[in-house]
Amino acid sequence: MISFFDFLQDLTNPALHFLPRALVGALIAAVLCSLVGVHVVLRGLGFVGDALAHAVFPGIAIAFAIGSSILVGGFVSGIIVAIIIALSTHIRRIGADSFIGIFFAAAFALGLVIIARVPGYSGSLESFLFGSLTGISDADIYTTALGSLAVIIALALIHPSLLSVCVDREFATSRGTRVILVDAILYVLIAVTVVVSVHIVGNILVVALLITPASTARLFTDNLRVMQCLSPVLGAVCAFFGVYFSWALNIPTGASIVLVATTIFLASVAVAPKGVLSRLRGKN
Repeated sequence: MISFFDFLQDLTNPALHFLPRALVGALIAAVLCSLVGVHVVLRGLGFVGDALAHAVFPGIAIAFAIGSSILVGGFVSGIIVAIIIALSTHIRRIGADSFIGIFFAAAFALGLVIIARVPGYSGSLESFLFGSLTGISDADIYTTALGSLAVIIALALIHPSLLSVCVDREFATSRGTRVILVDAILYVLIAVTVVVSVHIVGNILVVALLITPASTARLFTDNLRVMQCLSPVLGAVCAFFGVYFSWALNIPTGASIVLVATTIFLASVAVAPKGVLSRLRGKN
């Protein structure tokens, strides 16, 4: 296993130019996912995040098959899926969870069928599903950074409406807030977040990066602003050490980042102010 000191040296090695690029991409994606994840966790949208992560796969697969930008394909697919999911929450006869579950499973299956028809797809499929250190280009970094900036600006602009809908949907509706539109915008932002993060953590594991750092932050605070600051910091820590372990142990980047995030979450469950250890002390 490569030592942490050797990893820091490798980051400055010109022959390993892809490594710092991968780290920068991972940090950007982790911070974005963790920030958007605050709204996912507070609104209980983990299943929606999972659905969007899987449902953008057909767009990515089609773009890959025709030699186009997978980010563009993912964006188009993500926007379409986000709008469909937002509308599905108002279908009365079928529960939204059931509709979303059926739709995202079918969408992901369609993506697998499409990409399986592309010669030599195996390596690319693994990269899509689990992330890759060496598959990140300068263009991916720029796109991820621009996409992240756009999402953050959009979140800031609609923050009052997001907060209102999160606290009380009925009251927000009575105050004239267009709840369906707010939901659709949030789902689109989640979809964009998923798409720009796919190269780093992969299609399957991106939902964990959306949920885990934000859930960890939630264990330590009830204050929204504190949570919005703490969650991206935790995401960045997970990304940094996730890339390190991925490089040191030769394991998929996404899996490594998610395992680091999960380890921190489990430790936080124990040591948080209202965690397991605190409750045990209270009983004694």
